[in-house]
Amino acid sequence: MSTDSTPLPGFGPAGVEGAGTAGPAQAGPAVRGPRARSTTAYLRYAAGKLAGAAVSLFAVLVTSFFLFRLIPGDPVKQMTGGRQVTTEQIAAMRREFGLDLPLWRQFTQYCGNALTGDFGTSYQFRTPVVDKIAEALPATLLLTGTAFVIYTAIGIWLGSRSAWRNGSFGDRFHTAFALTLYSVPSFWLGLLLIITLSVGIGPIPGLFPTGGMESGDSSGFGYVLDVAHHLVLPVLTLVAVEYARTLLVMRSSLLDEMGSDYLTTARAKGLRDDQVRRRHAVPNAMLPTVTLLFVNLGNTVAGAILVETVFSWPGLGGLFYQALSVPDLPLVQALFFVFAAAVILMNTLADVLYPLFDPRVAR
Repeated sequence: MSTDSTPLPGFGPAGVEGAGTAGPAQAGPAVRGPRARSTTAYLRYAAGKLAGAAVSLFAVLVTSFFLFRLIPGDPVKQMTGGRQVTTEQIAAMRREFGLDLPLWRQFTQYCGNALTGDFGTSYQFRTPVVDKIAEALPATLLLTGTAFVIYTAIGIWLGSRSAWRNGSFGDRFHTAFALTLYSVPSFWLGLLLIITLSVGIGPIPGLFPTGGMESGDSSGFGYVLDVAHHLVLPVLTLVAVEYARTLLVMRSSLLDEMGSDYLTTARAKGLRDDQVRRRHAVPNAMLPTVTLLFVNLGNTVAGAILVETVFSWPGLGGLFYQALSVPDLPLVQALFFVFAAAVILMNTLADVLYPLFDPRVAR
């Protein structure tokens, strides 16, 4: 009596499950399993980064309260401007700004209000701190955002070309020049540009304004040109100081890719040298540069305190300097938190997005 030896679906000849060809029910989990594990690993990774960012933001909130209370000087006496005031008037001002409360009460009120977006009222401007920050933010974004686009493009372009021609005269010149500018203090470079290109020196006439954002005597397209004219020197200062970091990171990343086998394969296919660099080497070398770009993007909100102060630019950096001179505690606390929060959030965003470029990070 013959026995049908055809194996059942999903079973081998000996009836062992999985020894034969798997059916549709068995094929699904085998395909979805690694993907599900990868998604779970990524979500766990992202949750860890977000939790770390939340802890960092709270630490910044606490630090911003206690740090600026170490600054010598009495805010109330600074606001009176040396005028003769009575003890009752000083006490009334302390009550108005909550400075008569115990330190722990001030801290709890500050944290509670900050969680709702209320950072108090500025001592010197007598306006809500949030409104004052919103008023100065566009000027900072215009300055640092313009500089960010320019120095990022220049740094990536020069960094990739320098690495591709490693050891050449151009590579040595660009690297040395970038390092020299990067080591120069930004305020000193700004003052030097004001002396040479604003005031004028020798045969060089004054070509640009010494400071400010506008002259105030134009409108329409003339206003745009006026702002652009005032923007040249502070942007040039930021670009000269900041592009070196992008150049060096891009150069180092591309040098690591130079000996890879996939570049040899690309050349063997007949691609020109510039095509190999643009299509294959640079995209892979961009991965380490992504984090740096996000950090620089966070700094566009933080602004450039020294550059804005030197050029009297009406942004967050100049506002921070003014607030420190009082000290205007609500304003400096809020600005410090905004500066740090922008960098923390951009770093976290870079960490969360990085596995999309390199899946090995979240494993």
